[in-house]
Amino acid sequence: LSLRRQRQMCIRDSNKAVKSELKTHIRATRAAVISGDKAAAEKALKAASRKLDKAVSKGVIHQNQAANRKSSIAKQVSAL
Repeated sequence: LSLRRQRQMCIRDSNKAVKSELKTHIRATRAAVISGDKAAAEKALKAASRKLDKAVSKGVIHQNQAANRKSSIAKQVSAL
């Protein structure tokens, strides 16, 4: 493979890992909301928000997408 292709694959793999981690944290928050555990949901929300902000700073996702996702899960947590 060309060096350029190798660099792209490396970046793509790391971005994929970050996105996967985001999904895991958001899923954990939603699971806590469904179970009705407010304390666990708030803790999971805080962790998910940090991960989303980190992904934005790394350029993995756009800041508006992160804001929309945070808003969505925050709304669910506050409804408990």
